[in-house]
Amino acid sequence: MTSPQRGDSFTHPDGRQRLFALVPCAGSGSRSGAAGPKQYAELAGRVLVLWTLEALAQVHELDATLVVLSPGDTQFAALAGEGDAEAAGACWLANVGGATRAETVYAGLHDLLARGALPTDWVLVHDAARCLIRPEAIRRLIAECRDDAVGGLLAMPLADTLKRADAHARVDATVPRERVWAAQTPQMFRIGALRDALRAGFARPDLAITDEASAIEATGQSPRLVRGDFENIKVTWPEDFALAERLLRTRALPASRGHA
Repeated sequence: MTSPQRGDSFTHPDGRQRLFALVPCAGSGSRSGAAGPKQYAELAGRVLVLWTLEALAQVHELDATLVVLSPGDTQFAALAGEGDAEAAGACWLANVGGATRAETVYAGLHDLLARGALPTDWVLVHDAARCLIRPEAIRRLIAECRDDAVGGLLAMPLADTLKRADAHARVDATVPRERVWAAQTPQMFRIGALRDALRAGFARPDLAITDEASAIEATGQSPRLVRGDFENIKVTWPEDFALAERLLRTRALPASRGHA
């Protein structure tokens, strides 16, 4: 991946559709139990979002990564000064995050376009809190969606029996799990198409835009499902932190043994 400096613009190459990563990083993490935004919680010796950016930095197909922060965020900029935070220093930053994830992504898309990205270029939107993403999964998504008319997302087919609850937390029905997938990120769409889909979604009070794919689906298009990874969880609840830390430390063991 290239190493743009903050404030840089991207010059147009000769006709190639480029790929940009966009990391919404403006959430408060209210469900996590952390003292502050969960993306800045320490996990296995590093700030959580740095694990995420390190994985993206290993995907050389990406032309640049934009991190979208809340307007008052100063914590991320401080990370670039840390000894192990090279990935943070190699990102574009935009303090334009909104009140919701969809608003943050929408503002980030406009920032990419202002930097010289084209509406026909691809954007891979990835949750800051999915710090266990593997570079090979991102490459698989790119390979399967780069020539797709719509785009797609990483997801996992569900193996568990699903129960729908009533208002009293009792089982209301068993939901058939055939052809049911759990959405993950990255989610990969063309910048212009996603921008237009989000804008159209904002005008519909009845539409809950829970991820980028849902906005695209509301326009009548069908994103491609690309098999992800069971470990690609979104760190959301307090117990997720312990699981993510254990998995990250386990991944580091082979490298540690090699230096023994």
